[in-house]
Amino acid sequence: MTARERVRQLLKIWPKVYPNAHCELDFRNPLELLVATILSAQSTDKRVNMVTPALFKKYRTAEAYVDAPLPDLENAIKSTGFYRNKAKSIRGAMHEIVEKHSGKVPDTMEELCALPGVGRKTANVVLGNAFHKDEGIVADTHVIRLSQRLGLTRHKDPVKIELDLMKLVPLQHWTDWSHWLIWHGRRRCYARKPDCSNCEVFRLCPSGKVFLRKGVAQKPKVS
Repeated sequence: MTARERVRQLLKIWPKVYPNAHCELDFRNPLELLVATILSAQSTDKRVNMVTPALFKKYRTAEAYVDAPLPDLENAIKSTGFYRNKAKSIRGAMHEIVEKHSGKVPDTMEELCALPGVGRKTANVVLGNAFHKDEGIVADTHVIRLSQRLGLTRHKDPVKIELDLMKLVPLQHWTDWSHWLIWHGRRRCYARKPDCSNCEVFRLCPSGKVFLRKGVAQKPKVS
């Protein structure tokens, strides 16, 4: 089975397995999603969602982040890790948004990637989920891991993996594709000890049988 044929089969299965797959960062507008995505680096969505309610209540606009004393912002996001760099990225991005975009988060890949601390992954999250624009595929750790295990890419570089996926997955599914792989990575195809025995797409995965044979995957539960 070729990678393209595998993707066609997966597109039939994913919506049935994860019909409600969505971005698990809590947000109400593009500004909040941009901040939450920056905070999610080297952290979990669960941890970020614990921090953002108070953060979003205190800082409602791009201007508010720019005017905030840096120590206050750092303290508010401290539990997400790497808080000093994240605070600088947020402040830098907000400054550009105020100065060049009238306080509104831009809605193009080029403009988003021009913001401090924002790369393609963050831009894809914002474009796909806040603006409903399919301009790329989010290549996070789960998408990278599953794309390799499913035989959809041989690359390790996120940008090259994204380009491989964009050639295989129809454009209208780009945002959903990242959700499906992220949900499957969090719920079944773990980095360590993937649950191959109960995997809904096991027959389409070139790695599953290898993992089971090598004892890398979780063993079936005996009832």
